[in-house]
Amino acid sequence: METTGYAKRDQKRIVTERTKYLFILFFTISMFGSAFLFNTPKEIRDGSIKILFSPANLVTDYFALANVGAALVNASLMTLKSLFIIRRSRLSLSGPIVAALFTIVGFSLFGKNLYNSIPIILGVLLYAKVTQTPFKNYLLSALFGTALAPLVSEVSFNVGLTLPLGMVLGCLSGLFIGFILPPLSRHFISFHKGFSLYNIGFTAGIIGMAFIAVLRAYGIEVNVVNLISNGNNKNFSFFLYPLFSFMFFLGVYFNNGSFKGYRKFLDETGIGGTDFIKKYGFGLTLINMALLGLISTSFSLLVGGELNGPVLGGLFTVVGFGAYGKHIKNVPPILVGIFIVGSFTSVELSSTAFLLTALFGTTLAPISGYYGTFAGILAGGLHMAMAANITNLHAGMNLYNNGFSGGFIAAILVPLLEVFHFHKKERENKKMIEPLIDTEVIDDLNQSERRQL
Repeated sequence: METTGYAKRDQKRIVTERTKYLFILFFTISMFGSAFLFNTPKEIRDGSIKILFSPANLVTDYFALANVGAALVNASLMTLKSLFIIRRSRLSLSGPIVAALFTIVGFSLFGKNLYNSIPIILGVLLYAKVTQTPFKNYLLSALFGTALAPLVSEVSFNVGLTLPLGMVLGCLSGLFIGFILPPLSRHFISFHKGFSLYNIGFTAGIIGMAFIAVLRAYGIEVNVVNLISNGNNKNFSFFLYPLFSFMFFLGVYFNNGSFKGYRKFLDETGIGGTDFIKKYGFGLTLINMALLGLISTSFSLLVGGELNGPVLGGLFTVVGFGAYGKHIKNVPPILVGIFIVGSFTSVELSSTAFLLTALFGTTLAPISGYYGTFAGILAGGLHMAMAANITNLHAGMNLYNNGFSGGFIAAILVPLLEVFHFHKKERENKKMIEPLIDTEVIDDLNQSERRQL
């Protein structure tokens, strides 16, 4: 049977799982290869060892702790490990899984490594075994749950224990964290109603806060770190802009050389995380991810920021969630709100602290997606005020600090917005009903007059 021209064009939209995996592998290999443009193999080896055996709480930039090459190799290995786990679980590369992969890439530049992440994943696996549930049901908890990886490193290397005892207790801590993450994350999503995309970040903040309280009760003080690098803007601009441009044109190709469907795509609110790959296909999703990457990179450079490990972590996280809830319509209002409030505070707009708040603050994108631009600006402004003051609660043990802050902002703001939203809808409905009532009254009068005649 002959295939029509339209059907042939339609076939391009089918992107196989193998193609998706190859795309992630290409990205991973690009990072790995780029590492050797920055440092020698010996420097990368020595830096990698330092990354594995050092504390990693916020903000520990692996570019500064070790070197750029070692950080990129660490990110590559973490991505390969995650891909292996996903493949073994026989799961497709859906929107949330792509978001998790890019988040892991980003945070592997400042906080996550093979040593401190594996115990948490094993803890989630143990929970699956105990509850006799397939591990794939909790895979997202395992991948995102590595937000608490610094706690493993902190107990292992920075609380005054001997190295063997510290590593044993550190790994046991990670195992325990992984075990309690799945049930807690399911419970806490009701706190913010899905209006903060980093639900695990909020859960991790609660767990980190509890752990730090216990450590402080025994006189062990954990301080927030601010180890960051600079001077890599030119190099990473040449890496990021071509990467996101490639993603953009690849997405256009997969979408039959057009932007068809993207207008509807932008109408999504993003509440609870929308699987854009499942709903709109890999092509449109890649276009969206690429545009978010270009916007975020340009925003970071325009305010005079540094493209260091943490900022790149923020960029890749925004890009990843371009497959799971964020798009170029619901993200900008959050950035605008953070920028406006940041302009009237003592925070330097070019600082890494500001950029981390701005980039990760887009966890609140569903608020602007559902309630509108003004609500998004308001949410961003409140987030700017809160994020800087909440880190001390968990002492940097939760890498997703903005997810923790975002959960509180959503919980505070959404009920208030809902009141105004409800009354607005009520007024709109009333305006629609009133003309109908008037028409019915006139019809009744006309009938009465006719009867009188």
